[in-house]
Amino acid sequence: MNERVKFVAAMLQAEETFAELCERFGISRKQGYKWKERYEAGGVGALVDRSRAPHFHPHAVTAEVVQLMLAARKKHPRWGPRKLLVIVKRERSTIVLPAASTVGAILKRQGLIGRPRRVRRSDPYKDRLGPYDAPNGVWCADFKGNFAVAGERCNPLTISDGFSRYLLTCKALRSTVCAPVMRSFEATFREFGLPDAIRTDNGPPFSTLAPGGLSRLAIWWIRLGIRPERIMPGRPDQNGRHERMHRTLKAETARPPASSMRAQQARFDRFQNEYNNERPHEALGQETPASHFRAALRAFPNALPELEYPDHFELCRTYPNGIISWRGTQWYLSGCLQNELVGLEELDDGRWRVFFGPVLLGIIDARRAYERPNKRAFGVLVRADGELGGRRRRRLYRR
Repeated sequence: MNERVKFVAAMLQAEETFAELCERFGISRKQGYKWKERYEAGGVGALVDRSRAPHFHPHAVTAEVVQLMLAARKKHPRWGPRKLLVIVKRERSTIVLPAASTVGAILKRQGLIGRPRRVRRSDPYKDRLGPYDAPNGVWCADFKGNFAVAGERCNPLTISDGFSRYLLTCKALRSTVCAPVMRSFEATFREFGLPDAIRTDNGPPFSTLAPGGLSRLAIWWIRLGIRPERIMPGRPDQNGRHERMHRTLKAETARPPASSMRAQQARFDRFQNEYNNERPHEALGQETPASHFRAALRAFPNALPELEYPDHFELCRTYPNGIISWRGTQWYLSGCLQNELVGLEELDDGRWRVFFGPVLLGIIDARRAYERPNKRAFGVLVRADGELGGRRRRRLYRR
């Protein structure tokens, strides 16, 4: 700025030609005439740098496109720019649409997008959990919170296919007890077939503190040939696809809740239909989950099949109280195992591993069987990590 002022002052003195003046200041005559014209038009203040932004951009978003995006956002207030672009493209296939980032900037200028949530990510858990490599390979199940509906507690049970994100079931239940949950799963199995595995958290009724984390629901799955998968405690990201669906479900159907359980279930049904058949899914290339899902080949059986074990296993059936009688000793396994067939595999001298299907329950040690006066010998199942499991087993051990 100082050099420009000096240039103008020297020009006004007119002691040298304009070409010599420009040469002395190291600028071209074109540049010199520019500063001369600016000074004559606005004085010294006109010598400051001006914005180089163009007055008109040939690729600017038209007002028509802006209005279409705002109308789509008003119709779907919780959908993001990518999904809005798909919807507008369906309705106006010939119109030129901007990038998703541009749509996001438009929505942000209109105050329709808040600050993004901070997402904390950790290393994935690499043990036990199978891949989502095909439809019905892994189903995901969970309860979406617990909220009040007309003076009752609503516990939505949700089941989805991990590969296609297809929402199989969204059922409003009044509690998380096993019986209604089992009926909901049975209806889902009869409609869509049996998956290879079901991934859940460690809460009831999916898991208990029994050996192997077995619950009556998990035992039923194993009898049907379904492998229970449980994420690590405090790691909902290991079931992240299902949890992300829960976030959308809550925003669309439970804020605020409906006036009755029947009305709340109607909301869930509408959401399930829209989520599966209309709503574009970014992870599926903006296609719908229904276009990637197909029913399982294994149908729900009329009767529960008996579990099969390798030939070298010794088989034993539990009593209704969860105890097995094996080699003259009673061993308590779990109250969830009632009249179930378990397999025993010899580990080393006097120690046997106990399995229920593919699930390792623990180890029984024949050397830890104790005699009681006028009663039969009894023993206690020890978990694979060496700990006693369950309060009842500890009481048996102390008697």
